[in-house]
Amino acid sequence: MLVVTIPGPMRGKQRPRISTRGGFARAYTPSETVNAEAWVKSCAIQAMNGAAVMAGPLRLSMAVGVPIPASWSKKKQEAARSGACRPTGKPDLDNVTKLVADALNGIAWRDDAEVVEMSLSKFYADNVFTTLTVEAI
Repeated sequence: MLVVTIPGPMRGKQRPRISTRGGFARAYTPSETVNAEAWVKSCAIQAMNGAAVMAGPLRLSMAVGVPIPASWSKKKQEAARSGACRPTGKPDLDNVTKLVADALNGIAWRDDAEVVEMSLSKFYADNVFTTLTVEAI
C-alpha cells in the first residue's frame, strides 16, 4: 500500500492548447498543468522511498482538501470545517483524477489503466492538502 500526501491546493488537468507557428498547428500542455503534475510526481517519489512500481489491478482513494473561503461568515466556515457543508465548485474531481493518474504513471504504477477501482472525495480544510492511497486488489 502507498500513501501520498500532497500539500497545497490541487488543480484539475487542463485541456491541451493549440497554437500555430509557421502555418503549422501544434498542441501543448499548459504550464500550470505541467507544474502541478511535477509537484504530484515529486511527492509520490518521496513517498515511494525506493519501492518498486505497483502492478496488477489497483484501487485509488483520493481525498482533496479545498480552502474555506475567507469571505464566508463564521457560521458557514464552521459548517465547512465540520463537514456539514461540502465543496461543489472547482477543482472538478474528475480533472484532478486525470492529473494525478497521469502524474503517477511510471512512479506508483506502470500505467493508470491498472486502476480498476476508485474512491474520490472533496472536503473543506484550513490546511489544504490531498491524500492518495494506492493499494493492490
